[in-house]
Amino acid sequence: MYRLVVAVGREVSPPTFLRLAGHPVRWRLLSELARGDRQVRELTELVGEKQSLVSYHLGQLRSARLVSMRRSSADGRDAYYTLDLTRCGELLAAAGGGLHPALRLVSPPAGSVEPVRTSARVLFLCTGNSARSQIAEGLLQALAGGRVAACSAGSHPKRLHPNAVRVMSVRGIDLSGRSAKHLDTFIGQRFDYVISLCDRVREVCPQFPGHPDLVHWSMPDPALDGDTDAGTYPSFERLAADLEARIRFFLHVIDDRDDGGTIPTGSESGA
Repeated sequence: MYRLVVAVGREVSPPTFLRLAGHPVRWRLLSELARGDRQVRELTELVGEKQSLVSYHLGQLRSARLVSMRRSSADGRDAYYTLDLTRCGELLAAAGGGLHPALRLVSPPAGSVEPVRTSARVLFLCTGNSARSQIAEGLLQALAGGRVAACSAGSHPKRLHPNAVRVMSVRGIDLSGRSAKHLDTFIGQRFDYVISLCDRVREVCPQFPGHPDLVHWSMPDPALDGDTDAGTYPSFERLAADLEARIRFFLHVIDDRDDGGTIPTGSESGA
């Protein structure tokens, strides 16, 4: 006589990313932050929930290091929330493999970028056009292989910071011959995307014809992190690394739009 023995496996919790992203409010927050950095009041309006509930779910996402927060440079009482797309990708890949090895996603080799199949015009804005927007312009031009027309300007232009030149030189990109430009230079021109990198310039961003997608990446001024060029250089390196990661993801947004994708980067009309 035989007995059927059933082995009961240990209880396995769902992967972290699935548990977090599976909640409707958190999924909405992740989706909105994937389009650009946002303040709590903006997220509250976008998801249609009370601020206390939105803050609670943002706390859950911050605990998992999917989302980070920094105080606004325009008004220290406000804060901007940023989504870590790289970490989201890593956790999503691990989640598939947790269910079955055949479902593990394979990330592309480090440093690789899909060829850009479309031509788009992108304008980066910050206050001085001396570091953040200049670095972003140079990175997008290099990573897109010349298929994207990138420009940059500032609301109060000042000389190009030497650390911006140095940190880009390490990446094989020469900024030494560039000069700062006022954002008025581009008023009346058409762009597909206008990306503000400074909380202050976001407040004074002019309207551009053609209703471009307005995107905000809240990034601190690296020149304020020390008294000497040597002291601020690590902040410039962190800025360049952050911008490079964001721009690599942004190139996929441009291609998705060209392919008729339905998820825009997020027009900020009414924000």
